[in-house]
Amino acid sequence: MNTKIAKLLGDSASALLEHECKTVPKGKLHLPGPDFVDRVMACTDRNPQVLRSLQQMFDTGHLGGTGYLSILPVDQGIEHSAGASFAPNPDYFDPENIVKLAIEGGCNAVASTLGVLGMVSRKFAHKPTRAVSPKAKAISKRP
Repeated sequence: MNTKIAKLLGDSASALLEHECKTVPKGKLHLPGPDFVDRVMACTDRNPQVLRSLQQMFDTGHLGGTGYLSILPVDQGIEHSAGASFAPNPDYFDPENIVKLAIEGGCNAVASTLGVLGMVSRKFAHKPTRAVSPKAKAISKRP
C-alpha cells in the first residue's frame, strides 16, 4: 500500500485501498490498457473512422498509450449561466483558450457543446488533443 496515499486517507485507508468487490467478478470488467480499442471497441458496429479517432484520443496527451483518458469537461453556459464559471477567468469564455488549456495540461480531449467545439474544430482537430462533442460522448457509451 502506498504510504503517502494511506497517510492522506487516514483511518479509512485500509477500507478504501484494500477493498475487494464481491458482486462483480474481475473477469467481467473491461480494464484500461493500450489495446482497449482493439479489445473492447473493435467488435462493435462503430465505423472505422470513429474507431480511428477513439484510438487517436487514447494515444495522445500525458496518458497517451496507457488506456486511460483525461478529458477536460467544459460547460459554456448552455444549461447554466457561464458567468458563474468564467467570471474569475474571462479569457475562458473563448473556446480557443479552453482547447489551448487542455493541450497545455496534456489532456487527451475536450468535452463541450457541439457549437463551442465547432468554432475551433478546424484549427485544432489535427492537433494532439481531440475535441469531443456530446454526440461523440453518446456514441462512446453505446454497448
